[in-house]
Amino acid sequence: MASLKELRNRIASVQATQKITRAMQMVAASKLRRAQEAAEAARPYADRMGAVLANLAAGITDTTSAPRLLAGTGKDQRHLLIVATAERGLCGGFNSSISRLARADAKRLMDEGKQVQILCVGRKGHDALKRTFEKELLEPITYQGLKSIGFEQAHHVAEQVLADFEADKFDICTLYFSRFENVISQIPTGLQIIPANIETSEADDLAGALQGAAYDYEPEENEILDALLPRNITVQVLRALLENAASEQGARMSAMDNATRNAGEMIDSLSITYNRSRQAQITKELIEIISGAEAL
Repeated sequence: MASLKELRNRIASVQATQKITRAMQMVAASKLRRAQEAAEAARPYADRMGAVLANLAAGITDTTSAPRLLAGTGKDQRHLLIVATAERGLCGGFNSSISRLARADAKRLMDEGKQVQILCVGRKGHDALKRTFEKELLEPITYQGLKSIGFEQAHHVAEQVLADFEADKFDICTLYFSRFENVISQIPTGLQIIPANIETSEADDLAGALQGAAYDYEPEENEILDALLPRNITVQVLRALLENAASEQGARMSAMDNATRNAGEMIDSLSITYNRSRQAQITKELIEIISGAEAL
């Protein structure tokens, strides 16, 4: 059984940990609102971009002349997986859930005989996948030390992906991130961005609204798509990074709240054990004093 000193040290240690987890919970809560607002603001723009691309693509009659970002290379042998995670841990299962989804898809593709390359945006995803896919991992992109992620960072990722696609290094690109629902719910998501995945509900709604209408494009559809499709890659990456930022803070807030509660329960349990041990020791000393007095 632990001594009284060991119990006191353990209680003090857990109390110090509880202060840290409570502080981290409060910091995550303060960052969550701004991150959530940014993620929700990016959704309509990204969805409407998909709707516009869908309607432009519907106007193309000659598919052989369609941009490669829309039509693809005609093959699906080489896959690029972009795994967007956080730079830090202590956020529950946020990082592991994204890595788990990407790992499962990568194994499935490799079992089918496909070639897989993995580009990690964020340090934790690279750390989680390097043991299983060390040969398939590309040089990771990290933003450690940045206070916030914005369009500049998303554009940097998109430029690298587009350069690799122009160099014919892959046929299909899928982006993995966590879609923010609420503080306790973040949904790991895989989104194909090359060739562009334009089958969205917003696209269907817009197509229905324009059904029967006569309209022309200036310039031609292909020229507009040539300009919009690369920007769409940046927009989808930006959306993923913003969704991740909100999901990370929500997951961290929930995880630190659970850790604070668990620390409180542990302190209560250790305090009861400490008081019982102290009472037993005092009783033992009293018995020894009384027995010594009677012996005299």
